[in-house]
Amino acid sequence: MLCTHLKVIFATLLLLLGANSAASISLLRDPDIERGLRELAQPILKAAGIKNSTFQILVVNSPSLNAFVIDQNHIFIHSGLILKLSSAAQLQAVIAHEAAHITNGHIARRITNTRKAKITSTFGTLIAIAAAAGGQSTAGVGIALGTASSAGRILLAHTRDEESSADQSAIRYMQNANLNANAMTEVFEKFEQQVNLRVENQEPYARSHPLDRDRIRAATRLTAMLPNYVTNPEHKYWFSRIYTKLSAFSYAPEWALNQPTSNINFELMRKAIANHRLGQSEKAIDLISKLVALQPKDPYYWELKGQILLENRRYSLAIKAYQTATKLDPNNPLILGGYGKALLTKNSQINNIEALKILKEAQNLDGKDAVILHNLGEAFSRSGQNGQAALAIAERYALQGDMKNAVLQAKRADSILPRGSAAWQRAQDIIYHF
Repeated sequence: MLCTHLKVIFATLLLLLGANSAASISLLRDPDIERGLRELAQPILKAAGIKNSTFQILVVNSPSLNAFVIDQNHIFIHSGLILKLSSAAQLQAVIAHEAAHITNGHIARRITNTRKAKITSTFGTLIAIAAAAGGQSTAGVGIALGTASSAGRILLAHTRDEESSADQSAIRYMQNANLNANAMTEVFEKFEQQVNLRVENQEPYARSHPLDRDRIRAATRLTAMLPNYVTNPEHKYWFSRIYTKLSAFSYAPEWALNQPTSNINFELMRKAIANHRLGQSEKAIDLISKLVALQPKDPYYWELKGQILLENRRYSLAIKAYQTATKLDPNNPLILGGYGKALLTKNSQINNIEALKILKEAQNLDGKDAVILHNLGEAFSRSGQNGQAALAIAERYALQGDMKNAVLQAKRADSILPRGSAAWQRAQDIIYHF
């Protein structure tokens, strides 16, 4: 399964909808894929005037077709939607549309609603709300939110007016960035059949983003009048790279082994992943070693080699691979997180100390990765810093939506950490917000 093999992991975020039901999503965190998404998004964000250096495009681990925003700092795209698309421009059209919801103020209004409803606007809470909203049968439905300390109602599904407005803005961003804005209508064509389905059978995107033929015709008219665009080979490269890695982990290994490609690097990556998933460790290691020999300055290929080695218990070699990846990209939190995890496998004093240092740095760069928090808790525990360990575990539980255990661990941290310290205050935030 993807979540078993794709390093980059998933963090499950829960929304309590009632006594016996819950909606959840999980995130796929991969440094290679996220780099590709940043490359594709950069010209769109520039055209949209989004200058936030911490802005992220994150992948949801789901075969369904959807994309959404929860705040002004993140765009979420389902893995199933990425694999459904056939060009960089189509993926960029999706990104442009979601970016338009941010720049047009649609998300700001929802954030205001959460505050008015006294709903805690944490990352985990908001993403959970958005996941539930995307799965509702009608646009604009109220979502009942229940946590340990807050309750309210929130609207996250978009109206038809908002969708039309986002379409127009997205097309303008694509045009200003000299991208193929016609890809917007190509994406609509992939969803057009959803219009004729019963609501409960529609993909989440069609439910949360109302689509009708008037909207499709309007977008078609707008794009038909646009001048020619220039195909960007770098965008084509990154889309192919994203698709190759995601499909290699998502589809059957046998499929991956038999896919033709004109790029030797992508072929080696795909076959290395496929053989790894089939348990053919020697073949996988040989293939990934050939890849890094061809591309010795690519940190993401080294990171993949570290993952394959680590999962095959070649711990010393995995550490060396992650070390190389870290030297090539020293500020990537996911690569640092993998390096720290590999160091912990040796369980020696010197490696545990180094792992703690690296994992703290990874958390400072990205506090939304459950794997980093899990391993950080272990590293703190091995160093005898039990209060910090409990806090890291509490934050991991909070990120995963397990508020009960988050509060329990936060109270444990509260009893150990120095009162008034920054760490103690973080524990307080969990205790009193939930």
